[in-house]
Amino acid sequence: MPDEKAKRPGQRVNIQVDEATAQGLYSNLALINHSENEFVIDFAFAPPGSPAAKVRARMILTPRHAKRLLHALGQNVARYEQRFGAITVKVPAEGEPVVN
Repeated sequence: MPDEKAKRPGQRVNIQVDEATAQGLYSNLALINHSENEFVIDFAFAPPGSPAAKVRARMILTPRHAKRLLHALGQNVARYEQRFGAITVKVPAEGEPVVN
């Protein structure tokens, strides 16, 4: 039987980050694909003026975790905009790729 403590909402998790990961990677492009069982997000860097982009990191998420990430990003963008002002972006037409 699974540990019930592990399922409690709001439980704190001790996150550990090694030095190399803590440095982070810059990405100005994200490519998202999905199947029935997972979402795959490739974070890439496309240098200005270059026709090529290199994937820097790939994250594979369950659909449930992808939706929680969507919610968390929405909350954090709202907090950012409250503090620093609105972020303006071009909204793509239906079916058009979301590229910045």
